Amino acid sequence: MNAEKPVVFVTRRLPQAVEERLRRDYTPLLNTEDRQYTPEELVEKAARADAILTTAGERWSAEMIAALPARVRIIATYSVGFEHIDLDACRARGIVVTNTPDVLTEATADIAMLCLLGAARLAYRAQRDLREGRWRRWSPTGYLGLELRGRNLGIVGMGRIGRALARRARGFGLVIHYHNRNRLPADLEQGATYHETLDEMLPLCHFLSLNCPGSPENRGLLDARRIALLPRGAVVVNTARGNLVDETALMQALRSGQLFAVGLDVFANEPDVDPAWFAFDNAYLLPHIGSATVETRNAMGFRCLDNLDAFFAGRPVPDPLL
Repeated sequence: MNAEKPVVFVTRRLPQAVEERLRRDYTPLLNTEDRQYTPEELVEKAARADAILTTAGERWSAEMIAALPARVRIIATYSVGFEHIDLDACRARGIVVTNTPDVLTEATADIAMLCLLGAARLAYRAQRDLREGRWRRWSPTGYLGLELRGRNLGIVGMGRIGRALARRARGFGLVIHYHNRNRLPADLEQGATYHETLDEMLPLCHFLSLNCPGSPENRGLLDARRIALLPRGAVVVNTARGNLVDETALMQALRSGQLFAVGLDVFANEPDVDPAWFAFDNAYLLPHIGSATVETRNAMGFRCLDNLDAFFAGRPVPDPLL
């Protein structure tokens, strides 16, 4: 890098180890209060930067990209997903965009398994009653959940996270089915059954996990029609993106008994989660913590910095999106 350190606008507070490396190698504009900046504030603060290190919580529209000064030449997103950035606008401006693939796989698969288990065993209902003093005695019919062994798990999106979930699920005796854009080679399938269409797979799924990108073509992927294709009493898990699901249809399916339970780590308008969710004691809900381990969050930050290091050294970036 040049003797004069590039200025990096960092939109959110990052783990200590990541910010220490930023201070060492760059001139960072840090968000020490971890505020959620408005679009106007994002553009204003970026005006002093050569690079932007953003998160999935900030949306960079075409208008915002167009308003950035010429000195901003790269945006590194602290996420695998990139639907919050208008890539076409970045391409038009010649701005490089990078993400953080690979490093979230194991932690996110852990949370998918947690959501599946939490939903299947009605964990929220049981823990709530225990904490609030409602549990008075053991009952043969109390908190009856679903056993996993021998049942089918359908995975939508058999990328790294989907395959990591499948590895975990096999240990619980689940039989793996999957729908993907393309069939995997046999060594990656590991005996899972491929379905060319989602509609073909859904009637077989006692459990369904969404692990595909939240791209425009996947928006509303699980709607009322497709929920109705699941066996009655199925469990739906979503740890990918909130926009994959029609939440109104999902709630109605819980009320009608079409679904036994759901496990969700992501929501349509997070962090503004629809409060109607809180009335469902058969909904196991988490606040988007799929990547929330010390190791993973550090690795995400280091991956962003690896991309910035390469860019400012004149090398190809490791994780280009354009």
